[in-house]
Amino acid sequence: PNVITFTGLADGIDPEEGIRNCVAGYKRIMSFAEKQKVNLCLEVLNSRVAVEMVGVPGYQGDHTDYCMEIVRQVGSPRMKLLFDIFHVQIMDGDLIARIRQYQDYIGHYHTAGNPGRRELDDRQEINYRPIMEEIARTGYQGYVGHEFIPTRDPREGLRQAVTLCDV
Repeated sequence: PNVITFTGLADGIDPEEGIRNCVAGYKRIMSFAEKQKVNLCLEVLNSRVAVEMVGVPGYQGDHTDYCMEIVRQVGSPRMKLLFDIFHVQIMDGDLIARIRQYQDYIGHYHTAGNPGRRELDDRQEINYRPIMEEIARTGYQGYVGHEFIPTRDPREGLRQAVTLCDV
């Protein structure tokens, strides 16, 4: 029921103009998404880490509040936030407070270990157990995607993530 969407690169566009452009673009397709009962999920990505598949330098929607402003202005129950825990940690932090603040707007979650977008093991800094417990407390019923760059057997890394995140 979800389609992942992005703001695109800023390329010198003023942030307020970027919001206006995104809102106008989403509003052009929102009625179609609503008729199809599809959520458009705007993903927050980090622009700090200049490593391919880990960060997106120049990405316009690199802060939770910025993306939420777009979601609010579109004003459709089918316009959602894709809360990528890995990226939000890098750019904004304060993960549990942000999950509580925006729980009604979050349509999907992603996980990965920070730094490096790795497995959810003891080599990364995010404490996933309380984060996943908070997500469960919000009543979220959707999927949680695990986007990681394996450093060992990928199936074992995925199994570890599923075990940790199954609260």
